[in-house]
Amino acid sequence: MSGGATVADNRSMARESARSHVEANRPELLALALSIHEEPELMFEERRSVAKVAAALRAAGMTVDIGIDDLPTALRATAGNGPMVIAICAEYDALPGIGHACGHNVIAAAAVGAGAALAPLADQLGITVEVLGTPAEEGGGGKILMLDRGAFAGVHAAMMVHPWPSDHLEATCLAVDHLRVAYNGHQAHASAAPEKGINAGDALVVAQISIGLLRQHMNPGDQVHGIVTRGGEAPNIVPGRAEAEFMLRAPSLEALATLSARVRGCFDAGALATGASLEISKLSPTYSEMRSHPGLLAAWRRNAELLGRTYESDDAGVPPPTLSTDMANVSLSVPSIHPLVGVDAGGASNHQPEFAAACVGRSAGKAVVDGALAMAWTAIDAATDPDLRAALVDRRGV
Repeated sequence: MSGGATVADNRSMARESARSHVEANRPELLALALSIHEEPELMFEERRSVAKVAAALRAAGMTVDIGIDDLPTALRATAGNGPMVIAICAEYDALPGIGHACGHNVIAAAAVGAGAALAPLADQLGITVEVLGTPAEEGGGGKILMLDRGAFAGVHAAMMVHPWPSDHLEATCLAVDHLRVAYNGHQAHASAAPEKGINAGDALVVAQISIGLLRQHMNPGDQVHGIVTRGGEAPNIVPGRAEAEFMLRAPSLEALATLSARVRGCFDAGALATGASLEISKLSPTYSEMRSHPGLLAAWRRNAELLGRTYESDDAGVPPPTLSTDMANVSLSVPSIHPLVGVDAGGASNHQPEFAAACVGRSAGKAVVDGALAMAWTAIDAATDPDLRAALVDRRGV
């Protein structure tokens, strides 16, 4: 960019360059989204997916390291040496049984598109661009592990997009604990000598009933849901062990701590009522509530609206969707945004097979391209708007 050009000129040229790059690479971005979708991999097992993302980023001229932070499927790709560091987060893990029903293939491709578009502009913008491949969002807390191990140290702004049935600037991200609960009893013949048994299955039933009764008295926004993963071996054997997985959600970490103590009482009730012993273990680090950076979010909105995205429901005060994400933990340490980008799934919602099918449709392709370009433009705005840049560097919420 010419030294005699104004800041506005430089910004305009950078934005046009990003648009041209994303449009020129549209076929490759859509092919990446399709390829990840066709080979879904569960949390911490995303070896093929991370290799595909890495190959695309290397092709864009970025330096790529796989296996960062002692996580074999985590990735960092970098370009530029500017003092302001902007991270684009890619997710690529799938859900058990229904594949990419949360659209992480779209997230990964959009992140690649944004990072690749920014890479040749980084030094001119005075930024370092990082694409962080973050495994295990679906219950493993990959970003939290990476945050704790220093992956976001020195990052001034972090962003990603997430597919949803409609466009939203942000979601209500609930703090969540992922728990495994197990009861140990004693097996016995269910007909000939049931009195010699301690029924671990009954202990789990008592806990579930207690939680059901507790729901009437939970604070607004609190949620508990779970599945039984082991209920016994045969109907004529008193179950000696029963296992379940639960998610406890609340509007904040503080509220989650209160809810967790109350639900623990329900688990204790199952053990007390039956004589079984109780084991509780955490399946992942605790996810927090989300705090979007207002300046980044305003820049995202301007850019997304230029691409035809609309936010009437946000403006009308319609309650945003509720979900949980490990990006929320990042947002408490680094200025961050996590906007929802609409995918037309014919009325289906995330975590349904129909949404998985929609995440390789025409609407999903548009979400990849729009997400990539709007993130690239938002990063350019963050780098070239003096007030926003200073606020991000100084960690000010403006």
